[in-house]
Amino acid sequence: MASSTSQNTSTRPVENRDEDDGFVDVPEDDGPRHASPAVPKLFTEPPPIHEEYSTDTLTVQTQTMNECVEHLAANSMELDYNHRGVPRLRREAHIKFLKKQLGTLPAPFLVADASRPWFLFWCLNGLALLGEDTTSYRQQVIATAKSMQNPTGGFGGGHGQMSHLATTFAVVLALALVGGEEAYEVIDRKTLWRWLCSLKEPDGGVQMVYGGEVDIRGAYCTAVIVGLLNMPRELSPDSPAYSPDGNTTLFTGLAEYIRRCQTFEGGISGRPDAEAHGAYAFCALACLAILDAPHRIIPKYLDLPRLISWLSSRQYAPEGGFSGRTNKLVDGCYSHWLGGCWPLIDAALNGASDLDDPESKPQPSTDLVDWYSREGLIRYILCCAQDESKRGGLRDKPSSSSDAYHSCYVLSGLSTAQYKWGLTYFNEDEMLLAEPTWKVTPRVDDSQIYDQQDRVEAIHPTYTIPDQKFYDMQGYFASKAGF
Repeated sequence: MASSTSQNTSTRPVENRDEDDGFVDVPEDDGPRHASPAVPKLFTEPPPIHEEYSTDTLTVQTQTMNECVEHLAANSMELDYNHRGVPRLRREAHIKFLKKQLGTLPAPFLVADASRPWFLFWCLNGLALLGEDTTSYRQQVIATAKSMQNPTGGFGGGHGQMSHLATTFAVVLALALVGGEEAYEVIDRKTLWRWLCSLKEPDGGVQMVYGGEVDIRGAYCTAVIVGLLNMPRELSPDSPAYSPDGNTTLFTGLAEYIRRCQTFEGGISGRPDAEAHGAYAFCALACLAILDAPHRIIPKYLDLPRLISWLSSRQYAPEGGFSGRTNKLVDGCYSHWLGGCWPLIDAALNGASDLDDPESKPQPSTDLVDWYSREGLIRYILCCAQDESKRGGLRDKPSSSSDAYHSCYVLSGLSTAQYKWGLTYFNEDEMLLAEPTWKVTPRVDDSQIYDQQDRVEAIHPTYTIPDQKFYDMQGYFASKAGF
């Protein structure tokens, strides 16, 4: 893991620190301050080197590190710890919080009116990951989705609001989470397809809203919607990207657009020539993994060594969590946005098979390699990202309050850390598949630091919902030919 305070090249040894430099004091002989013997020193001591010059950024970073260490050291008298010094997952408190967020919200939430589809998705996905039955919300979600669907295709943030690709993505996934034919049939696939075609750009990108910005979210949202709903790839003749020869599709140029978004650091930006960001890295990898098998497409369009280097640098010690950008603070939501990249990286490196190319040389196996500290991430999630009050829910960091957004993506990151995903060419009957498919297995080994009762549901590595919810919706629309 990267040192959270070693971004500057000017450093000094830990033993030379001033008494008032803001770092946690670590006794030389007695180990980390107040830490449980079960907690490794990596997560309770400051990094061995740190920046020499005082800056506002370093001050905030040091404060964040200290507040995380206090939680990681298993000191709280309010929490129930296991023998590894890790708190239990406060499942019932989080369920209660998410259900409350699905109810009537206070007046200040009026400013978030256009984000209503996202609240549906965040809360329902969080509940599903916690093992709750989300089908009980089916009728409410159906009524809400109908009010947001526009006759020209797509869904807005609310009744009468303009269709947007992000809110359409959220509504489609919310309908998948409640499941059932009645929910699926809410979606007008034909007008949605025509609307998506109107957003497609000749350079391969996709607008988020008609006449609006083009960025990597558009590529990912389009791939998810088309993949889940079994929509035609062909473009309508009135699409800006349509060509008379018929060689352009909704997916044409998406991979090339993503390639142009990789930065000099190795990370992925939202659009070409912008700053690398963890959420865009996930969108890029997941989009590519939907377009083709990861081991074929990801190395073709991305510089994997540089991307792995950048992703690895986003995890900090002693915190254990991820930051979203270079020289930024850890944040619980990146448990998903960064943590979710690693199964796709694994698949890109381990998915090759002699079924693809019998003449190809076998790739070295990285099956036993963890590209990041899984233990560090799980400790950050359970120690630092759980709201310890009666409020429940999950949060950015200990000094923040819980919210629906972080609850969803922290739980998604926990799921990724608790399961192993891989590609298989065979179904349960040992029949050869035309294309590889994802297969999930729980991670169970001697290094597991959480109890089985704290395991959440498995999240699909590209579609970001529990895998059975994905297979149910995809299977329903796969049986439909045309509109």
